[in-house]
Amino acid sequence: MHPRTEELLNHLEVNRAALHEAVDAVPSSLRETRPAADRWSVAEVLEHLGRVEDQLTRLLAAKLAEARLTGALGAERESGPIANSHADLLLDRRRRITAGDRVLPRGELDAASALATLDKTRAKLLHLVLAHDGLSLGAVSHPHPAFGMLDGYQWFAFIGTHEARHAAQIREIGEALVG
Repeated sequence: MHPRTEELLNHLEVNRAALHEAVDAVPSSLRETRPAADRWSVAEVLEHLGRVEDQLTRLLAAKLAEARLTGALGAERESGPIANSHADLLLDRRRRITAGDRVLPRGELDAASALATLDKTRAKLLHLVLAHDGLSLGAVSHPHPAFGMLDGYQWFAFIGTHEARHAAQIREIGEALVG
C-alpha cells in the first residue's frame, strides 16, 4: 500500500474512533436532546456528518473517474506527508462555520440510526480510497466554500478533520447536557 494511502486511512480511522468515543460519552437517553434551541443534538451532528461524507464521497468518485478517463490520474510519485493546511482553522471551534443547506441535519434520524448511516458512508469512502491506492489523488481538485481549492488528498483528509471538529462539538454537547 502506498504511504499516502496509509496516511489517509490512518487519519480517517483515528478520527472515527474519536467520534465514537465522544458519542459513547453522552448518555444514549440524551443524544437526541439539543443543549440549546440554536444548537444541534448529537443525533443531528451525526446526521450532518453522514450527509457531508456521502456527498463528498460521490463528488470525489466523480472527480477521480473523470481524471482516469482523461488520463490525468497517474501513479503517485510523492511519498511525503499530505498537506493538511486547513486543519487548524477547521479544528478551531471558536470559529463558526455555517453548513450549507444540503448538509444541514433534518432531524429525521435518531443517534443510533445516524451513526449506522455514517458507518455505511465510511465503507463507501474507504472503498474509494483503496480503489485509488498508488494513484496521484492530488491530480484532482475542487473548491471548498470556506477553504478554497483543495486537491483530492486534502479532500479526503478534510473528511477526517471535519469529523474531529464535530467530535469536539459532541463532547461540548455532552458537557452542556450532563453538566
